[in-house]
Amino acid sequence: MASDPPTQLYIVVTVPADPGRQAALGSALPHVLDVRPGLVSAVLLEPEPGAVLDARAASLVELIQKRSAAAILSNDAQLARTLRADGVHLSAAAGTMAAYEEARDILGTRFIVGADSTHSRHDAMSLGEGGAEYVAFGLGSHSTDAARVQRLELVAWWSEIFEVPCVALDIDTPQDADELAAAGADFLAVRMPTGLAPDDAARWLERHLEALAQPAGLRTATA
Repeated sequence: MASDPPTQLYIVVTVPADPGRQAALGSALPHVLDVRPGLVSAVLLEPEPGAVLDARAASLVELIQKRSAAAILSNDAQLARTLRADGVHLSAAAGTMAAYEEARDILGTRFIVGADSTHSRHDAMSLGEGGAEYVAFGLGSHSTDAARVQRLELVAWWSEIFEVPCVALDIDTPQDADELAAAGADFLAVRMPTGLAPDDAARWLERHLEALAQPAGLRTATA
């Protein structure tokens, strides 16, 4: 029997509302994606607090897709369809399945619809059975040791039983990343710091790879 594939990266990017800062992000992000082509499987674009994504995100979607990564928008299925992104990620919230079904109605089956089930096994199983392309487990609003243990247990439980891929969210440390990869997470979600200059963006990912990679290994995606 073939061994399980190593974990891939899922980069979370906060998109500034300010046009100048958004343009700077557009200059920095390619340097992250070009560090090791194929390593980053998906990029989640989410608005900064108090803002919303809009049509200006189209340029970010395009540059992500040109580097063979999936461009995922946070929560807005209609905008994902309009901008021809690859799909939508639904944040953890009450009524997870209702949000999933609405997004699927808008996007159909050609787009990715994934969701954060946080600490709910029931929501995760419902999403998997409903056809979600991935489920995600994060810390929710509690960045505590107990929440980290629960996230690790959920990733291990999911990877042992289900074939639908899972994303480990809210990774703060290399130790978290190594443990979650070893537990069977298909994707490690790491957040790109805001305001990075292009050269600093490349160095950020290189340092991150050095810190978290090796026990479980990070896979370079192939076409």
